[in-house]
Amino acid sequence: MKVINIGKNNSVFNNFISQIRDINVQQDSMRFRKNLERIGEVFAYEISKKLDYESQNITTPLGKIKQSLIKDQLVLATILRAGLPLHKGFLNYFDTSESAFISAYRCEKDPRDFSIKVEYLSTPNIHDKVLIIVDPMIATGKSFVKSLNTILKKGNPKCVHIVGVIASKFGVDYILNNINFENCSLWIGAEDPQLNSKSYIVPGLGDAGDLSYGTKI
Repeated sequence: MKVINIGKNNSVFNNFISQIRDINVQQDSMRFRKNLERIGEVFAYEISKKLDYESQNITTPLGKIKQSLIKDQLVLATILRAGLPLHKGFLNYFDTSESAFISAYRCEKDPRDFSIKVEYLSTPNIHDKVLIIVDPMIATGKSFVKSLNTILKKGNPKCVHIVGVIASKFGVDYILNNINFENCSLWIGAEDPQLNSKSYIVPGLGDAGDLSYGTKI
């Protein structure tokens, strides 16, 4: 599996990353969601370079021109609830895509050794389509592995792109060691060095779901 860290290159993308990390900017939940949306748009643009294209005739008011347009059919999957703003950013660019939604959460008996439970999956047919699965945080990587394995039971996509905004080194390694789908790429915006005792990314940014939608009970 190839790992692409787009935050390694200097661009406006890193402004958005810094703002979702900044404890002062985080006080504005609307801005936090908007920054995740903009980050999703940047990821979508970069992933669009990896898709297959075909030439089509476009009629303008003054004539015709050939244009290369995306040939692939896409399915955008997100893990609820934190992934919704990121998913929206992808939809802004891949506006003809279908969508899938997965409810996955930690069963925390031990914050360092927990399982992931999937309670809900809504997905279109994914056979021979490009599957993009997104979530802001890759802490342990277990949610991504469990969610992807669940959706792959529904069909065989052409390829898979896994997208996380902030990842831990542990989470990246876990995904690389536990996802066996052959044509798969992992896209991240930053890789942080460690997890704390509760398996949260350090320095990370906190709980992306809470910052987007309010603290859960």
